[in-house]
Amino acid sequence: MLDGPDVSTVLRGGVQTRFQVQDFVYWFADAWMGCPLRSEDGCIEDELAAAEADLGFELPTALREGFALFGRRDDLTRQQDPLVRPTGLYVHDALNGVLVFRRENQDCAFWGISLDEIEQEDPPVVVESREGWIPFLDRMSLAWVELVLSESLFSADSCYDACELPDALLPSLHARYARVDLPDHPVWASKDDSPVRWYAAPGQLVRRDGLQDQSWIHARGRTNADLEAIREDLPGPWIC
Repeated sequence: MLDGPDVSTVLRGGVQTRFQVQDFVYWFADAWMGCPLRSEDGCIEDELAAAEADLGFELPTALREGFALFGRRDDLTRQQDPLVRPTGLYVHDALNGVLVFRRENQDCAFWGISLDEIEQEDPPVVVESREGWIPFLDRMSLAWVELVLSESLFSADSCYDACELPDALLPSLHARYARVDLPDHPVWASKDDSPVRWYAAPGQLVRRDGLQDQSWIHARGRTNADLEAIREDLPGPWIC
């Protein structure tokens, strides 16, 4: 087995507190991305205070902490469905108001926090799907972990690939990759593509969208050799 950082090991036991999220992002930026977090990677206090002044309310603690820690790290937050910048935070009029903090790259979907729960330190997150606004994850801290994993997964380089995975290959997926301890969460585009589940091995990360036959999997290796090992483990119709 190839050696490297293992997301499933670091997240074993799940994300129980906001502070675990900070520890995970510090680890992930360094061990997986090869670029440790620096003080300049976070949004400065003046940016966040200005956003709160424009909105007319304080940001939830967990949302604020993520912006302050890595809100300027585009490789972690703005590859596919980007985190909006503090100046771009706004309130959608659905559900008595939703603070939108992330958008699908063609503005087909949005992630946000209901204003009914905006005063919670670590509030639940909703996503706009084709069925309307639905629950995404029950804490902002979990949504940060998902955002970092998804955005880094879809970085545009040769270490990413995707395929429709036949059910016949599921035993190989389950045997060779550990389930990452994150709750199931929906894909905005289709109920058939939900839920999302994450798997990992040293130097390898796999996201499975949906449970039906021919569900999509997205794979990233920390190196090209890591990705090639995933293709060999799961010999499906890979795109690249």
